[in-house]
Amino acid sequence: MNLKSIFTILIINASFFSFSQIVVTTGQTPQDLVNNVLIGNNVTASNIVFSGNSSQIGTFDGTNSNIGLSSGIVMSSGNVMNIVPPNMPSTGLGGPGDADILATAQSVTSNPQAGLITSTHDAAILEFDFVPTGDTVRFRFVFASEEYLTYVNTQFNDAFGFYLSGPNPAGGNYNVQNMALVPGTTEPITISTIHPGLNSQYYIDNPSNNTHSFNGYTTPLEIVFPVHCDSTYHFKFGVADCQDGILDTGVFLEANSFSSNAVQVSVATVTGDTTIFEGCTYGDVVFTRPTTDTALTVTYTIGGTATNGVDFVDQNGNPLGTSVTFPQGEDTVIVSIYPVADNQTEPDESIVITAYTISPCGAILTTTGIIWISDEPNIVIDESDTLLLCKQDSILVTAYASGGFAPYSFTWSDNSPDNDTAWVSANHDGAVEYFVTATDNCGYSITDTVTVTVNQILSIDSLIQYPASACLSDGAVSAFVSGITSTGNPFYEWRGPGANSTNFVNGTAWQNIPSGWYYFTVTDDVCTAEDSIFVEQLNAPIAAMTPSATQGCIGLEVSFTNESQNSTQYTWDFGDNNPIVVNNTNSQTHTFNSSQLVMLVAEDANGCTDTVYVDITIEACGCTDPNATNYNPQATTDDGSCIYPSPVVDAPNVFSPNGDGTNDFFELDVENVTELELIILNRWGGIVYQEHGTYPEIPKWDGFVKSKVANEGVYFYRYRAKGVDGTEVEGHGFFHLVLE
Repeated sequence: MNLKSIFTILIINASFFSFSQIVVTTGQTPQDLVNNVLIGNNVTASNIVFSGNSSQIGTFDGTNSNIGLSSGIVMSSGNVMNIVPPNMPSTGLGGPGDADILATAQSVTSNPQAGLITSTHDAAILEFDFVPTGDTVRFRFVFASEEYLTYVNTQFNDAFGFYLSGPNPAGGNYNVQNMALVPGTTEPITISTIHPGLNSQYYIDNPSNNTHSFNGYTTPLEIVFPVHCDSTYHFKFGVADCQDGILDTGVFLEANSFSSNAVQVSVATVTGDTTIFEGCTYGDVVFTRPTTDTALTVTYTIGGTATNGVDFVDQNGNPLGTSVTFPQGEDTVIVSIYPVADNQTEPDESIVITAYTISPCGAILTTTGIIWISDEPNIVIDESDTLLLCKQDSILVTAYASGGFAPYSFTWSDNSPDNDTAWVSANHDGAVEYFVTATDNCGYSITDTVTVTVNQILSIDSLIQYPASACLSDGAVSAFVSGITSTGNPFYEWRGPGANSTNFVNGTAWQNIPSGWYYFTVTDDVCTAEDSIFVEQLNAPIAAMTPSATQGCIGLEVSFTNESQNSTQYTWDFGDNNPIVVNNTNSQTHTFNSSQLVMLVAEDANGCTDTVYVDITIEACGCTDPNATNYNPQATTDDGSCIYPSPVVDAPNVFSPNGDGTNDFFELDVENVTELELIILNRWGGIVYQEHGTYPEIPKWDGFVKSKVANEGVYFYRYRAKGVDGTEVEGHGFFHLVLE
């Protein structure tokens, strides 16, 4: 960045913090104000004179204000004490004007009515001679006015100027030259050259008169101009009302900023003041020089109460060095300072940077910048404590955090979403506290309470329900209400059954209603109260019976147990057109010769009934097996009474397998046999034939053994036969095999 003009403007960031009122004091001498407040390094002042009312000049403390300067001299076209709220800075003192300020106001080309400005009033003029040791002079200021924004571009264009006289290093002389110009222009600084519509980057609106009473003001501006070292100059600070003597205009001059240095040391922080915070913000020490023709190394010392390398480090985590070097063509070098978070509670610590250079006249020039390290910012929460006269399901509460580093995150004790608003319960009387924690962008946090207090007088004291009888709609509801505030009759409403029912009645009671949910609302001139109640129903009859059997043979006797409930009378119908009515739950017995549907009706005293049915199945029973001797073709269910004949087996004593067609096989003569096993053995015990068969394919021997006719002789047989009733019989004997 090159220095290409005779002055430049440095803008410092606005503070992130909340502020209190500016402090203004008067009564100091002009000599004290210049020498002990305004003048900084490497400048000596003399011939100090102030022209104007003594109430038009004083000192200010802007540490906790939004003015952007921590302290200095304040001058006004009115009484400077009226700058402090709630006073209004509009003082007509009847003082004279100033020709230089009038000429400045008339020169504003952006003001179409500048030519109509013909006079100035209540001028405050501070003048002095000064000798600089260095080759540049600089100072910082803020311009403010009560004329904002109503009288922008009018003839009531209050003005001020900083007028310099003396030798100009560029040649010739400064001749009452106004140095207070809008950056990058030749226009003087007035309400018509800095406002929202023109050069708005330098303008700050102040409609609520926060910390001071001017309606608008500029950002902090810095003026730098070249001088001859050891030469004498005359400087004139002036401010005046234009065309009338009210609605004051003022200028704030930063303490110790009127200085002369070959290299200037200034401080820039995120807070806009000189404070940085441990573990969060950092500060820049800005070294600037007026010329860039050659490279330049500048040494500096580090003082203050903070310890280099312990309480603060550079951007690489190392202790700060002792010099900076300007490359050729560069006019600015920045050294960043990072405070170390040591988790200790301690007073603010200072870092004092003092740079040393040699002026063209051979003098050693010093300039100093200071940064303060604080433990953490003082975050505050403004919350919306709420008083409600009527209950609500929920209410929106808000929290606003300030004093730290935006943006903020919020957490709520009732687990609401993490933002600066929350819907909280407000459905019962009394105070409920919700805790909200605000955390800034550096991780610093604070917790506060949001209190919601409900004080609803209207109340539903109780709801009563009268159960409906079984099967009837004869229930009722009643409400008892207190705390009614009404100039007329309150509105009552019962609605139901069910939330979406269209049935309702206007009253505190409702009769002849069925079971279900009922909703009651009462509304007076202030509030509404709601409640609900369930109308029950008395137990209805329940018919129930248990038979000793549900199926059987003709002539089945069944006993029925009566298990009904909530009943006084019972009607039994066994399907024989002869119902029985009794008033007790005694068991009933009935004999069934055919299948029937049995019905039991249970009834209470109001005629409400319930019915239950049981099927009784009757069947014809007997022997259903045709093989049995007592087979009954009419029976549908076998009752296990079948009688079967015993198996009978007879054996011949001789047979002749000679192929003559007579007696060629040995076979047993059987009756009542379903299966037969036959074994034939020779007289030596060898098996010559063995077979098993199912009637009528029962086994028989053809007399052959291995495809040859067996030898004549005596043979033995054994058999096992199963009868139709499943019994088995065994037998044995012998026979003769004859071949003739």
